[in-house]
Amino acid sequence: MQSTHLLLEEPIRMASILEPSKRSFFPAMTKIVGTLGPRSRSVGVISGCITAGMCVARFDFSWGDAEFHQETVENLKVAVKSTKKLCAVMLDTVGPELQVLNRSEHPISLQVDSLVVLTPNQDKEATSNLLPLNFGGLSKAVKKGDTIFIGQYLFTGSETTSVWLEVTEVDGEDVVCLIKNSATLAGSLYTLHVSQIRIDLPTLTDKDKEVISTWGVQNKIDFLSLSYTRHAEDVRHAREFLSKLGDLNQTQIFAKIENIEGLNHFDEILQEADGIILSRGNLGIDLPPEKVFLFQKAAVYKCNMAGKPAVITRVVDSMTDNLRPTRAEATDVANAVLDGSDAILLGAETLRGLYPVETISTVNKICAEAEKVFNQDFYFKKAVKHVGEPMTHLESIASSAVRAAISVKASVIVCFTSTGKAARLIGKYRPTMPVISVVIPRLKTNQLRWTFSGAFEARQSVIVRGIFPMLADPRHPAESTNATNESILKVALDHGKAFGVIKSHDRIVVCQKVGDASVVKIIELED
Repeated sequence: MQSTHLLLEEPIRMASILEPSKRSFFPAMTKIVGTLGPRSRSVGVISGCITAGMCVARFDFSWGDAEFHQETVENLKVAVKSTKKLCAVMLDTVGPELQVLNRSEHPISLQVDSLVVLTPNQDKEATSNLLPLNFGGLSKAVKKGDTIFIGQYLFTGSETTSVWLEVTEVDGEDVVCLIKNSATLAGSLYTLHVSQIRIDLPTLTDKDKEVISTWGVQNKIDFLSLSYTRHAEDVRHAREFLSKLGDLNQTQIFAKIENIEGLNHFDEILQEADGIILSRGNLGIDLPPEKVFLFQKAAVYKCNMAGKPAVITRVVDSMTDNLRPTRAEATDVANAVLDGSDAILLGAETLRGLYPVETISTVNKICAEAEKVFNQDFYFKKAVKHVGEPMTHLESIASSAVRAAISVKASVIVCFTSTGKAARLIGKYRPTMPVISVVIPRLKTNQLRWTFSGAFEARQSVIVRGIFPMLADPRHPAESTNATNESILKVALDHGKAFGVIKSHDRIVVCQKVGDASVVKIIELED
């Protein structure tokens, strides 16, 4: 995989570092995906998360039942109404995840240089010497010398809450391991990961299918996070399954890359998926630590050039228990933005962390600062060169809109769209100003009833860097007369003024369709 260099804008004035950051309705162009759970499921906390910058709520079905998650999503709906901000729903599948079961929930202490047996016998009680698994094929997949990691909610990087094991013997269906570090495993469930070993389980399991076809359909999920995506065929299989579930045929699939197999087939997976999640928790185990950043940079670059969202995970683990990130974590968030990431995904930090709202707010502020020095000019030239000539009609319009907006120092780009594709293409060229995507609903029928499309398209745009969608009045068609478009434009401008991103005498770039023609125009506001 080839990468590129996204350099800082030069020069950076040292004095600017000491200047206080200015508050804005759009605190950052980079988006935040927050995982909702025990610490972040009340209406009040979710409202705080949305206000702080969360635009996608992730529901992780590796733990908790459908009833628990349903109560949370109902609270999310109330929070969305009270904050008057769009927030999409992402369902994260379990996939072929191996789990250690601890039904007693008593803490299990593991001592370095001791032996522990991993057994598929789930009737056994979990102890310091015996850990029951939910998988019967581990003994066939591993051999002496292989590395296994066990920890709660993937791996925090802490050597006191996750354990590193080395396989010493395979005894029938049991696997005997040497404990390489002392640790205490707390809770009822721990994830088990075998480094660089393929586990013979389907990517989309029967349990996943049941959850998607019930909870997913009921809540019309916007995104499916496909855990442990290993091949492009995994994405095709998931899409075929979704296509049979009514409204979920519009659900976007984000392939979660978390092992060597997914890395090796990255290009084909990217071609099939709607977006990519780089799951650095598991990748950091399959890859040597010094290689993780190389994959991140190469993968994000490929996503950028393909115009597909790239989402980075595991950035501020320490904020699960602390109010401030480490200096290294803050730098890591900034580097993810400078690499070109569309969104930051927070897992344990908001799921069970002590400070979910503060974590989102902190990450948002770091993203906003990094965006100020993102070398947009260098990026734009790379993107245009990669697309090549002749450009497609839409690529040409999108790149022209961004070029015009930067040239005239426009405060925002307003894009009219019915599918969201035009706005996402504009986002691909990383404009320095927000893009207000006005999604105009379309009337459609299944021959039994008439419905308006548009809600999916609007919510699915929120994960793209720099795109801030709003749903227009369905009485206005997407392709229309100048007069009708002017009335919708007024609504969009009023929306921008209300939130302080548009003011008198600002220049605005508008991208719209008039009849069969695509138009990019520049307008200057009066008093």
